[in-house]
Amino acid sequence: MTHPGAPAAARAIIAAGRRCDRNGWVPGTAGNFSVRLDDASCLITQSGRHKGFLTEADLMAVGLDGSPRGPGRPSNETPLHLALYRRDRAIGAVVHGHSRAATVLSMRAGDAMTLAGYELLKVLGASPDPDCAASLAVFDNDQDISRLAARIDPTLAAPAALPGYLIRGHGVYVWGSGMDQAMARLEALEFILACELEKLRRTE
Repeated sequence: MTHPGAPAAARAIIAAGRRCDRNGWVPGTAGNFSVRLDDASCLITQSGRHKGFLTEADLMAVGLDGSPRGPGRPSNETPLHLALYRRDRAIGAVVHGHSRAATVLSMRAGDAMTLAGYELLKVLGASPDPDCAASLAVFDNDQDISRLAARIDPTLAAPAALPGYLIRGHGVYVWGSGMDQAMARLEALEFILACELEKLRRTE
């Protein structure tokens, strides 16, 4: 990793992986994390690495055009990260987890989940007012990740779109200006989804 921003980006990804592992959001080798290095590249987790035990050797730089900037094999879901970085230069980090709540709820939802009444919605840029609802998009999974990214990308332009989405049966993607904001948003959304799962349990 020769980019001057790579060491700090690596530390941020490694710390995020450990936080997500402690919370049970990245079981096995699930999940992936990235940080923008500049307008043309990002640092991303390699495929098949356990996120709770990441080292610098488990990360690699990738151009926003998808070209590897060194040895290794990036996450299979790299196109989903790159689509976000290409869409918005203000996005500085992307995180993806596979929590139980995100997985179960995504399998029961339609094209979107309505979230309302949670104070933590403000962390996601939505109103915490109980009379205001936010919509979290849900997309069907697709093993052709580039095709999935092309299907998701146009929906992100909606003015009221939350900085995250669910992939059915797969988990959650969230992003922010940097890893600190992305992780704060992930933690807020995971809390809300855990509450929604608990509500579901109590009504069945």
